[in-house]
Amino acid sequence: MRAIFLDRDGVINKYPGDKDYVTSWRNFHFLPKVKLAIANLHKNNFKLFVISNQAGVNKGIFSQKELDFITKNMLKGIKKAEGKIDAVYYCTHRQEENCPCRKPKSGLIDIVKKRYPLDLNSSFFVGDTILDVVTAKAVGCKSILVLSGKEKLSNRKNWEEKPDFIFKSLWEAAGFIINNK
Repeated sequence: MRAIFLDRDGVINKYPGDKDYVTSWRNFHFLPKVKLAIANLHKNNFKLFVISNQAGVNKGIFSQKELDFITKNMLKGIKKAEGKIDAVYYCTHRQEENCPCRKPKSGLIDIVKKRYPLDLNSSFFVGDTILDVVTAKAVGCKSILVLSGKEKLSNRKNWEEKPDFIFKSLWEAAGFIINNK
C-alpha cells in the first residue's frame, strides 16, 4: 500500500512564520488547491497521513484541546472537498525533550507502519523543510520539498539532505505523484 505523508504547516496550511505557531482555528488557512490535491490523491488510492511537530503544546503556547479542534476542522474541510486523511500524528514535544517521534526522527512513521501495511519505498513524504526530507530518507520514502512554507531554494547550498523532488505546492506535487504511478 502506497502512502503520502504530509507535514501540516507550510504544506496544508499557510506557514505561520519562523518561531510562530498556528494557535487557533482562526489562524489556520488552507493553502490554494490543497483540499483538491488531497482529494485527488485519495481518489487515486493513496493512504494519506499528516506527520507534524507541534511543540507549541508542550511549550504552553496553545492547548492539546485547541490542537484537536484545529485538526477536527481541518479534516472536516478536507472531507467536504471529497478528500480523506487516514490519520493525523503529532509530536507535541519540545526539541530538548529528545522524543523519538519528533521529526527528523522516524517515530511517528514507525507508528503508522505498525498500523498499516505500507510500502515505504513507493511512498512519498511531502514537507516544507529539510527536516521533512531527512525524515523521508530515514524511512526509505521519496522526499518532496514544497516551496509553499519555510524552506527557500536560495538555501540550497546549506541543505544537509537533497530532496528527491521540488515543487511549488502540494497541488503540483500531487499532480506529479498521480501522473507517475
